[in-house]
Amino acid sequence: MLGRLNHVAIAVPDLAAASVVYRDTLGAKVAMPQALPEHGVTVVFIDLGNTKVELLEPLGENSPIAAFLEKNPSGGMHHVCYEVDDILAARDRLKASGARVLGDGNPKIGAHGKPVLFLHPKDFAGTLVELEQA
Repeated sequence: MLGRLNHVAIAVPDLAAASVVYRDTLGAKVAMPQALPEHGVTVVFIDLGNTKVELLEPLGENSPIAAFLEKNPSGGMHHVCYEVDDILAARDRLKASGARVLGDGNPKIGAHGKPVLFLHPKDFAGTLVELEQA
């Protein structure tokens, strides 16, 4: 069911400062910020060739990243994203096995313009998992 690792997401309190560290200190290719109001975040992707790192900053008062940063003020790993061929089939299979899909269970359009779902971290070794249709 799982395809390749699409990205590892890191929540940061200051997207511009984190972007500078990745670009200037680590020499990474850093994309322009992208606001995703439906998800309550502004993101920057760092292309690593075989995968990406996604930096997340809160956007708006109800951002889920704001709550994460309250608990982790310096930031930290927020989630991992795996690709799947058919997100609805993956959702149905996971739900049938007892995994919890967050939200209303219906995919939303993610930062790459593709359907995404999030899975409860308590079902996956304490890690929030995002699935993205390949």
